This record gives sequence, C-alpha cells and structure tokens, in this order.
Amino acid sequence: MSLAENLQYLRAREGVTQEQLAERLDVSRQSVSKWESAASYPEMDTLLKLCDMFQVDMDTLLRGSVENSLSEDTAGYDRFMTLYARKIAGGVSAIVGSVALWSFLSALGLSEMLGTAMLLLVIAAAAVVFIASSMEEEHFRKKHPVIPDFYTEPQKERFHCRYIWYIAGGVGAILLGVVMMVLAFTVLPEKEPYESYMGAAFLVIVACAVYFLIYGGMLEDKYNIAKYNRQNNPTPEDKSRRRRATTACSVIMILATAVFLFAGLAYYKWNWAAIIYPVGGVLCGAAWMLLGPRMEE
Repeated sequence: MSLAENLQYLRAREGVTQEQLAERLDVSRQSVSKWESAASYPEMDTLLKLCDMFQVDMDTLLRGSVENSLSEDTAGYDRFMTLYARKIAGGVSAIVGSVALWSFLSALGLSEMLGTAMLLLVIAAAAVVFIASSMEEEHFRKKHPVIPDFYTEPQKERFHCRYIWYIAGGVGAILLGVVMMVLAFTVLPEKEPYESYMGAAFLVIVACAVYFLIYGGMLEDKYNIAKYNRQNNPTPEDKSRRRRATTACSVIMILATAVFLFAGLAYYKWNWAAIIYPVGGVLCGAAWMLLGPRMEE
C-alpha cells in the first residue's frame, strides 16, 4: 500500500474527515486531499505528526500496509511482554517463597548461617533476573518505540475478565492465609516450631498471591499499547521525573540491603530482618507513584 491508501485507511478507521485531520496538522484541507490522491507528499515534520497521531511507524506508513500491521503483531510484542511479566512476577514470588523455605528449614534445625546463605542466593538470582529482564525490555522499547494497537476489543474484554480474577484471587488468597493461621492456632500451641511452620505456610500463600497480583497488573499494562507508546516518547518533564523515581528506588533497596545485613550480622536477627525487602518493595512503589512520570491512561 502507498501513503495515500494508508492515510485514507487511518482516517476512515478513526472516523476523521479531511477537514478535521487538516486542522489537527495545521495544514489546509486541499493538502490532505492531495496526499490521499498521491498528488503530493507531506513534509517530514508532518509525517512525524501523522506517525504519533495514528501510532504507526514511518516505514509502514510510507511503504507498508497499515491495515495488516494493525491486525498482526509483527514486532512480537505480545509474546515478549507476557514473558517479561512472568520473569518479574516469578522473581518477586521466589524471594517471598525463599523466606518461607528458610523459616521452615530453620524450624527443622537447619543452621542459621546456611539458611541465610540460601536466602541471599535466591535474592541474588532474582536480582540477576530483574536486571537482565529490564535490559531486555529497554532494548525492545528502543527497537520498537511505536507499536500499532493490534488487539481487538473482544480480546481486551476477555482479558479484563481474567484480570479481575487475578486481582481478586490474589487478595483473597492472602486473606485466606490469615484466616488459616488464626484457625490453626486455635488447635496448635503458639510456640516454636509451630509458629515457624505456620509462618512458612502463610508466606507460601503470599508468594503465590504476589505472583498473580504482579502478573495480572503487568498484563493489564500490556494491553494498554497507547500507554506503551507514550512511555517511549516522554516529555522532558517525564524524563526528569523518571530519573528521580529510579534514583529513589535504587537508594531504598540499597538501604534495605544494608539494614538486612547489619541486623543479621551484628545482632543475629535474620528472622525479622528478611521482612525489610517486602517493605522496601512497598516503599519503592510509593516512591514511583509520587515521583514517577505523570502519564494519562
């Protein structure tokens, strides 16, 4: 397809008249008419505006088929983002699950130092996954800064139904874990090793719930391609806010690690010190909400 055909298709798809498109681009209606009849071509600045307006890349707009690109995932976006969500959700879940395993093995008499070493090993492995996955995502975004919205409304609606259960199921699982602990201690004495056993069981439930909460939330973002495109073309203010939020999160997690090691090595409080990581994660989320880019949904 040519630019003329692509422009006609995009304008019809958005329900925009030639006059309305001309007004948005600050050109005359006759100019739009000439573009659609292949009598002339827009200037580079106007082409960039068209790409941003209709969320297509320039190569597809000029030489490809916009209609086909909007119905096909040519960049492999869906597969990449789904795998990325699994890696991040799995890494966070693994950290919570490792605390549960550490608590359970400690109750069985495992050496505290050995248990701590195992916990740190899982945290280190998760950190490697987070760093590698983030670098892969950054590379993908640079390679594909604009993705056509190829998802159909029925696809989005079907996922939204699943998303509700991801969130409701995750919250419900945590509440169920609390109820199970309360019921368990009505028949079990509140002393070791029962407290460690029940604490470990509760953390396993939390690990599963955290996986579905994070995974569901990231998939919800995956379907919001307009947001993805805006994030890849941020304003100077958004760039500045993103840097501040990233710095704040880095400082928070460094401090969390320092507190964890200090409490464990200096006072041998490994049992409660591990809680600092979930707390750090919550503070990171709060910092991002306060300092991060203000982008409309």
